[in-house]
Amino acid sequence: MACTVALVCSFTSHEADAVAQQTVPKGAAILLKAYPNFIKKYENGQLLLSDGTMITYDDGRNKSFLQKLDDADPEDMFAFKYNRRSWTPEYLQDAGRSRCEQLFKKMYGASDAQVRKNLVSVPWFGQKVLFTKINGAADSLRAVAAELARHPNLRPYLKSSGTFYWRKVRGANRQSAHSYGMTIDIGVDKSDYWLWKNPGKGETERITYANRIPHELVLIFEKHGFIWGGRWYHYDTMHFEFRPEILADNP
Repeated sequence: MACTVALVCSFTSHEADAVAQQTVPKGAAILLKAYPNFIKKYENGQLLLSDGTMITYDDGRNKSFLQKLDDADPEDMFAFKYNRRSWTPEYLQDAGRSRCEQLFKKMYGASDAQVRKNLVSVPWFGQKVLFTKINGAADSLRAVAAELARHPNLRPYLKSSGTFYWRKVRGANRQSAHSYGMTIDIGVDKSDYWLWKNPGKGETERITYANRIPHELVLIFEKHGFIWGGRWYHYDTMHFEFRPEILADNP
C-alpha cells in the first residue's frame, strides 16, 4: 500500500515534486507527518533522520507475530490494526506494541539519562508525573488532563501508577514504552491485563478479553494522540501511550 504527496502536506512545492517522482509507503508518509522534527525524508527505502542517520523502512524479512514485536522495523509498526470502531480487539491485533527501537531511541533517548534530560513535570489530579516534552507529548498529556477535569465521573480511574521507567518488557528483550517517557498507566485497581485474566497463556494463544475502563475516558486520550492498551488483543487497560502515527493510520 502506498501514498504520495497528499499525505506529506508539510512539504514545500519543490520537495513535493521530488516526492511525487517516487512511491512513498503509507506508513513512511505518516511518520514524516507525525514526527517532522526527527524524520526529514523518505528516499530509496530509507528514512533520513534530522541527525543524518538513515533507517531502513522495510528490512524485507517475513516476520512472525513475535518478531514484529521484538525486532520491528518502521514498517512493522503499521502491521497491526488499531480498531477504533470496535471495543473488542481482533485476534493478534496489537497496533502500537511494535516499536522500532532505533527510531524511538533517536527521538526520545537511548538511555535512562538521555530520556531524563527531556522529562518535565505535568500536574495530574493531585499528583505530579514526569513526561517527555519531545514531540509535544507532555503538552498532549496536559490537554488530556484539562479535558478529563471536566468529567468528575472519571476521577476514580485517574490515579497514575507510573510514567517514565527505563526497563525491558517483562519476559522479553525489547524496551518498554515507559522507557521513553511518553506512556502513563492509570487506574490499576480498575484495570485488566491479559496475563492476569489468562495465566499461563502464550502470546499466540486465544485469550479472554476483559475491561473496566470507561470508553468515554479512552476517547479523550485518543483525541489527543494517545493509543490505549485496551484496544490490543493482548490487552493492558491501564496503559495509554503517545503514538500519533498509529491513530493517523487508523482514523
